[in-house]
Amino acid sequence: MPELIQPTIRVHASFLAAVDELRADGQGGPGDYSTVGREIREYGSVWHQPEEFLRYIQHLRNQEAEDQARQAGRVPETTLWWIRGDEYLGRIEIRHRLTDGLREWGGHIGYDVRPSARQRGHGTAMLAVALPLARALGIHPALITCEDSNIGSRKIIEANGGRLADQRGSRLRYWVPTS
Repeated sequence: MPELIQPTIRVHASFLAAVDELRADGQGGPGDYSTVGREIREYGSVWHQPEEFLRYIQHLRNQEAEDQARQAGRVPETTLWWIRGDEYLGRIEIRHRLTDGLREWGGHIGYDVRPSARQRGHGTAMLAVALPLARALGIHPALITCEDSNIGSRKIIEANGGRLADQRGSRLRYWVPTS
């Protein structure tokens, strides 16, 4: 049974394989503004080195703390990985609060599932497990956004009780209960 855990080196090999899949799926290029796209560009050349991968894991864990330095426009966030045994399946980020930019693009929660694990219920299950964690952070309801063309993400959000608030450009904005 998959579970959400804090990032760990235990899934290093599987994480690297997932990144290869994401790259092959077109993520990580200069026009990819997603979290995973940004991180592939920033860390992709060093993730294969165990010490650099550990540094990356520590960076993710540090981002939960309010007093940590972070890029402009970024807020504290909790990153959790969806794994089964030593297999990395995906990840979810819970942003502890919204900025004006996150209200438009990104919301409280972002997630991705590796391509070989898609259409198997992992995204829906991962979000369901994460919503009570968001509630514990004082988030209720959670804003989640996705591209109007991303049918899979729309289904994940709606399966977890998401109600469409509006559409801004190509971006759909949903409010999702966290309890």
